[in-house]
Amino acid sequence: MTTRTTATPIQSQFLQRMSPRAFVPEALTTAQVEQLVDAARWAPSASNKQPWHFAYALRGDANWEAFSNIPNEFNRRWCLNAGALIVLLSDTEASPGKHSFDAGCAWGYLALEAHAMGLATHAMGGFSADEARQVLGLPANLVPEVVIAVGLRADAATLPDDLREREVPSGRKSLDEVLSAGALQTAA
Repeated sequence: MTTRTTATPIQSQFLQRMSPRAFVPEALTTAQVEQLVDAARWAPSASNKQPWHFAYALRGDANWEAFSNIPNEFNRRWCLNAGALIVLLSDTEASPGKHSFDAGCAWGYLALEAHAMGLATHAMGGFSADEARQVLGLPANLVPEVVIAVGLRADAATLPDDLREREVPSGRKSLDEVLSAGALQTAA
């Protein structure tokens, strides 16, 4: 496995966490999902509006079949082995213009809590918002942001060949590429 490194003394969880596609086909418990969302709800938000909501289905429960239609065909190839699917929603009325940003921060907290619990997460942008709206009966002000697969990580050998090759920690841009002291320096 590739090891991520950095020159600054950040916490190891940031280097160790990744978004795998290989999951053990074993259901999570309601208590595990509650712990994940409890961590997520402590994320900062603009004016403390907390414009997020999490809807979930545990593998094999009464909601699983309906939730399994929300991810797109590509993602269904792997995410249906996860122990839970969570749809992260944001409320456009609670925090106009900031709802997606704040929901994204809550997702980050959930991902780090999952890592601390020994679970893996993978947030997917490849899903049908219309299907999510139908399955969840969403009012107009709630926007489906991502679908999150959560569960125990499986061996990459369980994946189809094309996905197995991608089952490694991804790199990041260098710090110099994402950090500026003062005004941005642009090439002329």
